[in-house]
Amino acid sequence: IKTVVIDAGHGGKDVGCLGAIGKEKDVALSISLKLGKYLEETFPNLKVIYTRKTDVFIELSERAKIANKNKADLFICIHANAGGSNAFGTETYVMGNAKSESNLKAAQRENSSILLEENYEAKYDNFDPNSAESYIALTLMQSAYQQQSIAFAEKVQTQFRERVGRRDRGVKQAPFLVLHQTTMPSVLIETGFLTNHSEEKFLLSDVGQDYLASAIYRAFKEYNAEIEHRAELINEAEKKAETVMEDQ
Repeated sequence: IKTVVIDAGHGGKDVGCLGAIGKEKDVALSISLKLGKYLEETFPNLKVIYTRKTDVFIELSERAKIANKNKADLFICIHANAGGSNAFGTETYVMGNAKSESNLKAAQRENSSILLEENYEAKYDNFDPNSAESYIALTLMQSAYQQQSIAFAEKVQTQFRERVGRRDRGVKQAPFLVLHQTTMPSVLIETGFLTNHSEEKFLLSDVGQDYLASAIYRAFKEYNAEIEHRAELINEAEKKAETVMEDQ
């Protein structure tokens, strides 16, 4: 993996979901910056690109363009969740069909950011974030990188559960616009519920944000090691094949 794009969800006029005192855009940015710092310190040859490093509004299509333009090998989108006051835990999404009402609602909430963009109808081919028909059309084109995305997502959830002690709500599929437009393995991580009092407290704390960022970092480290090992096996197989050809 040579290039990673870290996307802090929302920003600027797009605050995202709200807790009693916290804003999703602020939590997402803090965790994203901490994650990037971990990656930069451990992998000096890794190019870490941020879609935003400050409190600015960036269109969903622009976030994907940043990743595609830089030929990223992995796209990590950081968010915080909203739900009932009793809802808590982490979940990581990959692009796909919403297999439950709650998954669809999560996608609708995050995709509604496009309503703050100028001329969004033309930009997203008349996609309506509140229309069920729009989601049917969106999910007809499945990501070619879904299995790799799921592999990384599972590692993230394992780290959250086993190392940070968060409730594991699983790896899920949903039609997120920002994931749909990227051309590499991509995940959207919901780091917890701002609408849950105790979880909001954790998400707003420096320690909590650091734990979450380090968990994602460890998932990346493991995922990267697997990819490197696979590349080594392929190289060895190619060298053996070349030797056989030469002997013949």
